[in-house]
Amino acid sequence: MEKLQLLVQVKQLKKLGFSIAAIAKKLDVSRNTVYKYLDMSFEEATDWISSLRTRKRKLDPYQNQLLTWLKEHPDLSSAQIEDWLKERYPNLEVGGSTIRSYVRELRDIHHIPKAVHIRSHEAVEELAAGKQIQVDWGEIKVKNTQNKEVKLFF
Repeated sequence: MEKLQLLVQVKQLKKLGFSIAAIAKKLDVSRNTVYKYLDMSFEEATDWISSLRTRKRKLDPYQNQLLTWLKEHPDLSSAQIEDWLKERYPNLEVGGSTIRSYVRELRDIHHIPKAVHIRSHEAVEELAAGKQIQVDWGEIKVKNTQNKEVKLFF
């Protein structure tokens, strides 16, 4: 029903004299969406919305696998899930935004909140001279005992 309510709101705001950009900003949708909704009749919108419910989604065959991953690892990001899917199913052609929205929907439906792990860190107390070292991460080329050049990473 959200899309239908949005369509009604778009049409009402346009009737009140709002510009396309103002409607888009007020309802937090793109201008293209506003244009699309203004061009639709109420009957076309209801047909379109009912077609959305019956349409199969690309990730439906993988839903059980995704749910298993999310239940085992609730802190997983959609990007990590995308990597795992592409590793296990190389022929799967699906975009990142599709995966993000599908994972978000699965989390909502199955009440799997994303667990956030907060890194614990604190300042180290000052030590006496010679007891502590600070390093800027990088690399350097030095010569070893055989006078060959080697690269050191730190």
